[in-house]
Amino acid sequence: MSASALVQAALGGAAPQAAVPEAAGAVADADAAVALAAVVLVTAATVLIAVHGLRLSRTTSDFYVASRTVKPWWNASAIGGEYLSAASFLGVAGLIVVSGEEGLWFPIGYTAGYLMLLLFVAAPLRRSGAYTLPDFAQMRLGGRLPRLVTSALVVVVGWLYIVPQLHGAALTLAITTTLPRWVGPVAVIGIVCLTVLAGGMRSITFVQAFQYWLKLAALAVPTIFLLLHLGATGESVTAGGAAFDPLPAEATGASPLGVPSGDLTFYQTVSLILALLFGTLGLPHVLVRFYTNPDGPSARRTTTIVLGLLALFYLFPTALGVIGRAHLPGLAGSEHADATVLLLPGALVGGVAGDLLTALVAGGAFAAFLSTSSGLVVSLAGVMSQDLFRGTVRGFRIATALACAVPLGVALLTGTGGLAGAIGAVFAFTASTICPLLLLGIWWRGLTARGAVAGMLSGAVSCGGALLAAQLVPADSSVAGIAVVRVLEQPAAITVPLAFLVTVLVSRAAGAPVGRRTGQVMACLHAPEDADGLAGVPEEISRWRP
Repeated sequence: MSASALVQAALGGAAPQAAVPEAAGAVADADAAVALAAVVLVTAATVLIAVHGLRLSRTTSDFYVASRTVKPWWNASAIGGEYLSAASFLGVAGLIVVSGEEGLWFPIGYTAGYLMLLLFVAAPLRRSGAYTLPDFAQMRLGGRLPRLVTSALVVVVGWLYIVPQLHGAALTLAITTTLPRWVGPVAVIGIVCLTVLAGGMRSITFVQAFQYWLKLAALAVPTIFLLLHLGATGESVTAGGAAFDPLPAEATGASPLGVPSGDLTFYQTVSLILALLFGTLGLPHVLVRFYTNPDGPSARRTTTIVLGLLALFYLFPTALGVIGRAHLPGLAGSEHADATVLLLPGALVGGVAGDLLTALVAGGAFAAFLSTSSGLVVSLAGVMSQDLFRGTVRGFRIATALACAVPLGVALLTGTGGLAGAIGAVFAFTASTICPLLLLGIWWRGLTARGAVAGMLSGAVSCGGALLAAQLVPADSSVAGIAVVRVLEQPAAITVPLAFLVTVLVSRAAGAPVGRRTGQVMACLHAPEDADGLAGVPEEISRWRP
């Protein structure tokens, strides 16, 4: 069965929409072999680049922050590689298929979040001289409690973020090959564990920079090819302008945004924007990359380049989502809209060309899972090794194994949901917990340890509780019931202000004076730095740093 025949069988009248996963299992051996070969090539390139990085990783600092020698272009490519996850590569197009223009909030928010990083966080965080977010918390606030709470939140965020990557790998291999769904998560975790163990941050930097450009090509080439094909055959890209028209009721399902297609309320829109903008500031695997820049100005240049790279990338999944909504509308009625970019080449082109394009997309998708998971595992291993294993290289490697094992178990025991929606929930959680610590810690001298801890815990309890309740609350078609579910599914508009308010109120109530030490730390964060970035700052965090 060719790729085009597979799509027709899955979406045509001969088979129900929900048959996509089952039909995917009937992919012809030749088609599966081509897609599998692309995945193997991506894996081989990843391992080879990681081995090259191993030759350059000689010191503990290489493992944690690549000895702070990564130049802006390299670092920006690496950030793009790890930030553009399953939600970006597969989920954005799926959201547009299901939700129309409302799905565009995700690529807009993902990109705009880096503007927040550029303005408020990038340079001061690099000047702090920290290796991890818990290092920053301890340096800024003193004592172990802020460090321990921050460490726990970083681990939770990292694990929650890795799971959708593994679900995306399961979906990709199930759609494009005959392999069982468990193979994808196991393969991703195995490769990630190997590459991180090989050379830490130094090795992963090369891997992620390569994978950004691979992912860009894997979406750009099929998008351009499909547009040219549609133009040559005289077909409309939007099928007569219907790309954003409401879908028929029987084809409209619950979207990964948490609401029926075309029904995103004003509150949910504001909440989603807050989650995406402020959530970017709290992503540990993104923030740790700024520690690898030589200085604050290079961190700013890195962020500026990232903005351009992300804007360029998101043109292509957005275009594929528009094409998919017009030409594969049946996917909106299934639970597998995230497969849009995988199914489009076979549906519109078919034949050998369609198979090759599908294989290219599959390879790019696998690169997305590998690069994001690698960045997350590096950041988690750095945090856990310092707090549990004295920050040694051996401790880093033990922590790497732990950082891989837990999300793999969770992914194997849970089903695949909307990828962008799952990542959106993680953004809401980070916006409600880590973001207040960073913004207030960098820009407000009055922040105290008690205030920071109270704010992080209140954000974690309120946001985490709302997201959990959204999964447990029974469906209620009443107006009040729908309103409650909408608030629970998009809690950031409530939980983010709450976390900031609790942080400020508890800090002011504590009444701790702003002493000389706080003045030194704030000067370090905002004054032009020397090569160290820690001149004049008490070295009490040296016990926790390699």
